[in-house]
Amino acid sequence: MSEEKNESATYTCKTCGKISTEISHLCNPEYVEKKEAYTCEYCGRTATDKKHICKPKITELKFVCGNCGRVADKKELLCKPNEIE
Repeated sequence: MSEEKNESATYTCKTCGKISTEISHLCNPEYVEKKEAYTCEYCGRTATDKKHICKPKITELKFVCGNCGRVADKKELLCKPNEIE
């Protein structure tokens, strides 16, 4: 017998009263305060998750399109790829 996720379960935020079916969508200041904050050196934004700042995303981009200027991590995604040096 497999366990099924209870789709009707709801969670209420103790801080703001918001109701959600996903516990991760609620405010949780105690959890956020315990996490280290990261500040992006490019845009100045702060985030508790390193993936949410610009630098890791920018360093993955290796190609720029010679036609439109769009950037990508794989040359196959661009029509006229040029490697970024």
